[in-house]
Amino acid sequence: MRAIEASYADLAGILPKNYQDLDADLLRELIRVFNKPSVKKLKGDVFGRIYEYFLMKFSMVGAGAQEGGEFFTPPSLVQLIVNFIEPDHGIIHDPACGSGGMFVQTGHFITEHNKAVNETIKVYGTELKANNARLAKMNLAIHGIEGKIIESNSFYSDPHDLVGQCDFVMANPPFNVNKVDKARDVVKTDPRLFPDVGIPKADNGNYLWIQYFYHYLNATGRAGFVMASSATDAGGSEKLIRQRLIETGAVDCIVAVGNNFFYTRSLPCHLWFLDRGKRAENKSKILMIDARNTFRQVNTTLRDFSPDQAVGLTAIVKAYRGEDVTDVFASNDWLKATFANGHYEDIDGLCKIVDLGEIEENNFSLTPSQYVGFNVFIDNEFDYEARLIQIHTELFELYSASQMLTKEILGIKSL
Repeated sequence: MRAIEASYADLAGILPKNYQDLDADLLRELIRVFNKPSVKKLKGDVFGRIYEYFLMKFSMVGAGAQEGGEFFTPPSLVQLIVNFIEPDHGIIHDPACGSGGMFVQTGHFITEHNKAVNETIKVYGTELKANNARLAKMNLAIHGIEGKIIESNSFYSDPHDLVGQCDFVMANPPFNVNKVDKARDVVKTDPRLFPDVGIPKADNGNYLWIQYFYHYLNATGRAGFVMASSATDAGGSEKLIRQRLIETGAVDCIVAVGNNFFYTRSLPCHLWFLDRGKRAENKSKILMIDARNTFRQVNTTLRDFSPDQAVGLTAIVKAYRGEDVTDVFASNDWLKATFANGHYEDIDGLCKIVDLGEIEENNFSLTPSQYVGFNVFIDNEFDYEARLIQIHTELFELYSASQMLTKEILGIKSL
C-alpha cells in the first residue's frame, strides 16, 4: 500500500494498512483468487468494476447502511443522469461527490464513445466526510481517472472556485440538511446564490444545493442531480427561488422516481436537469416525466430501471431536444409498448412538454404528476355494468344481514 501511495500522490496517506485485523487464511485465499490465470487474462476495467461492486455491497450492510448509504448513489440513477446530460467534454463537478460514482459513470460513458477519459474531461469533487473522500480518491485511481477531490463543507466553502466554469454538474446531495448557519457572511455573500432571493428561510439545504448547481454552470453547461421530492413544490421562500430558476429558462427536465431505488431507504425522489444552453425552441418549455410506475423489480425491497426502460427514457429526452431517435423508438420494446404511434407524444401518466405559462398557473410547481395527469386504463372485455349490479346486490345483502343482527342484539338486551 505504501508503494502505491508513493506512486500516486492523490492516494498519499489514505490507503488502509490494517492487515493485522484480517484473518491470515482470508488474505491467502484473496491472493489465490486474484492470482488465477483466468483473472489475469481479463481485459478492461475489471478491478474498477470489482471496486464498484464492493462499494454497492458496503452501502447495503454494516456501517455503510447505518450511514444511509450516503456515499453511494444507485447505478440506475447515476446512469440515467449521465445519459441525459451526456458529459463528454470539459469540466465536471460534483460538490457532494460521496464515493465518486458520478465521475466513474462519466468515465464509462466517455470510453463507450471511444474517447480517452483524461484527455476529455477534468474532474473536481468536494466531499464533507473524510471516509467518503478517501473512497472517492481510491475509486478514481482504480478506474484510472485523474481528478481533484477535496474534503470540505460545500455550504461554507467553494474550494475549487468553479462558479460559472463547469460544463457539467452532477450530484446526489444529502436531502433536507438542517442547521446550516445562514447568518454567516460566507453564506450571505455566496456568489452561488441568487442575490435577492437566494437564502431560503426553511431549515433545510435543498434550495442551497439547487442554486449551487445552477451557478456552477457556464453559458452552455448542463446539470443533473437527485433531489428530495418535497423540493418540486416547496412553498414560501423556496418557491421564490424555484420561480427565479424557472424564469432563467435553464430548467430542462424533471423526472419523478418511485420508491425503493435506494439500497437503505425506500423514499421516492426527483431527478432535476438544467441546461443553460437549451435550444431556442425549448427555452420556454420543460419536459415533465412521471416515472414512478416505470421500474424493474429487482427483489422485494429494491427496484431499478431495466436497460430497455433506461434507453427509452433517454430517447424521450433526446426527442424533446429535437434529436432523431426514430431508430430507438422502432427497436425499443418499452417505447413500442408505450408510444403506439412510434414517435414522441405527450402520454397521460408518463410525460408532457409543458410551457412556462402553465407552470406559472400552477404556482411554479415542478411536480410532474401535476402536469402529466393519469393513465386511465379501460378493459373493454370487462363487463362493468354487470359488476356494478353484483356490487349493489352484495351491498343490499350485507345491509339486510346487519338489520337482522341489530334486531337479535336488541332482543338479547331486553331479556
